[in-house]
Amino acid sequence: MVEKKAFVTGHPIAHSRSPKIHGHWLAKYGIDGSYQAIDVAPEDFAAFLKSLAEKGYRGGNVTIPHKESAFAGVARRDHAADEIGAVNTLWFEDGVLWGGNTDGYGFAANLDDHAPGWAKNGPAVVLGAGGASRAVIHALKEGGIKDIRVVNRTLARAEELGHHFGAGVSAHGAGAVGELLADAGLLINTTALGMHGNETLAADPAGLPGHAIVTDIVYVPLETPLLAAASARGLKTVDGLGMLLHQAVPGFERWFGKRPEVTPELRRMIVADIEAH
Repeated sequence: MVEKKAFVTGHPIAHSRSPKIHGHWLAKYGIDGSYQAIDVAPEDFAAFLKSLAEKGYRGGNVTIPHKESAFAGVARRDHAADEIGAVNTLWFEDGVLWGGNTDGYGFAANLDDHAPGWAKNGPAVVLGAGGASRAVIHALKEGGIKDIRVVNRTLARAEELGHHFGAGVSAHGAGAVGELLADAGLLINTTALGMHGNETLAADPAGLPGHAIVTDIVYVPLETPLLAAASARGLKTVDGLGMLLHQAVPGFERWFGKRPEVTPELRRMIVADIEAH
């Protein structure tokens, strides 16, 4: 029987935790398969895509800086990839290379896990207007949230997202965040603020109502300054690690034929890896 092969590609890619996640599942479910990290420079990416079938890959994950190139390079795309404008998951269907995006799915599944009923908690304030915020806005819209406020230092970038996603998505400059939080039920940080080496508070959760949920897509550190400040106020918080774990589920199922579970054991293993580094 042919070994089932998948990969994650980026540039650089050595830091990726995806091989640990998928390797854990392959071992747990006793599947004869492999999942490796492959560093591909941007100028080699188109050729890499064309070579997947002959190399026997069933598909793989795509991370920075290749998500937009993958979006342009696949033959077919799923609805989420079209909405988000980026591809993070590749697979073959009847010999045709498909691209999907599971980041929005991962974001929503993480909240389902740790803050059930979150989608009834609008309005939502989204900090940042980069690629990650597109996935978050897609998930919020799919969840039925009708008032999504995008806050960004460069207002024009937030306005682009407002135009792209349409009704219910509004754009605001950083100065407006205080008043926007007063009636918000969800605060989501999609910026790099709060990451190690950038310990700035992304926004002050003091202005939020008591029922608000605060989540950060940053997961190194697991408790960002934003989550620590929200916790100190007694608000419900959800860290970003679950998004990484859950976004891996649909791809694994496509390549290896088994829908894997995100378990406390998997989370502990990745947390230990984060702490070891």
